[in-house]
Amino acid sequence: MTTLIESEDHKALRNAVAALGTRHGRNHVREQLWSEAGKLGYLGVNLPEAYGGGGGGIAELSIVLEELGAAGAPLLMLIVSPAICGTVIARFGTEEQKRAWLPGLADGTRTMAFGITEPDAGSNSHRITTTARRDGADWLLTGRKVFVSGVDIADATLIVGRTEDARTGRLKPCLFIVPRDAPGFERRKIDMELAAQEKQFELTLDDVRLPAEALVGDEDAGLLQLFAGLNPERIMTAAFAIGMGRYAIGKAVEYARDRTVFKSPIGAHQAIAHPLAQAHIDLELARLMMQKAAHLYDAGDDAGAGEAANMAKYAAGEACAKAVDQAVHTLGGNGLTREFGLASLITAARVARIAPVSREMILNYVSHQTLGLPKSY
Repeated sequence: MTTLIESEDHKALRNAVAALGTRHGRNHVREQLWSEAGKLGYLGVNLPEAYGGGGGGIAELSIVLEELGAAGAPLLMLIVSPAICGTVIARFGTEEQKRAWLPGLADGTRTMAFGITEPDAGSNSHRITTTARRDGADWLLTGRKVFVSGVDIADATLIVGRTEDARTGRLKPCLFIVPRDAPGFERRKIDMELAAQEKQFELTLDDVRLPAEALVGDEDAGLLQLFAGLNPERIMTAAFAIGMGRYAIGKAVEYARDRTVFKSPIGAHQAIAHPLAQAHIDLELARLMMQKAAHLYDAGDDAGAGEAANMAKYAAGEACAKAVDQAVHTLGGNGLTREFGLASLITAARVARIAPVSREMILNYVSHQTLGLPKSY
């Protein structure tokens, strides 16, 4: 059963990461913060101790991301590199892959991106057209990916492709480690209005030749390996959103305490105070579901974690968007100035409702997986 009271170790981790995030702040330099967090052991807190990690789980890593976000210094690649890629390699990788990648992912000296979304597939992973075919002992990987974060700073990208099942002839998902300098592996930066230190890319794979050992895990494991990375992705996205929402509310509360227009601070007025209180409540409720999802995942309950992770991501995305909107509204015109650093969060908060899976697809999941209603697609 999920404990509602954080352990002393979790409290200590939360406080230590919060102090790190506060030192770097909203105007942090990503490379510097990433390097320091790696040296302190925070980036790999979820990875096995045998490979340089902290021996914890997604519960611990979500604390790291949430507290950095609450300090205004979120690290998006925490979702991708240690949470998705590190988890998949730790669970399904060969011994050689674990030795080659996990120590670097844990201390931050190596980074891995994750490519699943395609221009014509969207949320339907069954329509993925990136395919891998055998050529002797090698694999040839061909296809396209979009909205892949941080490819320019990643040493490799974990690509979701499909291979043909020798028994049925049907295509099934498989995961491949593609080095950044692999011939035929090209990237193009997507022109985003979203202001973020981590850039988004479209990838083209044109008969990228990979050795047999580039395949992660069992060729026949398929969806099991894929969702081993997608559930942590949803949990960590929830942490990202909750941290962002907490940061916004913190700024708004600080402003509402001090800003006096008539006889008292504006925070004394219920029209200002109550919406901020509601936003805080929604963020706290989302965190509870996120903690439940992380607990289930770390306990090995993939099915239970799938439901809770989707719910956590949904709740956190909605709570974050409302929190940021209310924070900006509390500051009025000041909420749109660069000085207070909230306006840029309006777009960032919207992303939490879209990625990595839309709120509508989560509602579809809950409708037919949890409630047993028929599928509409």
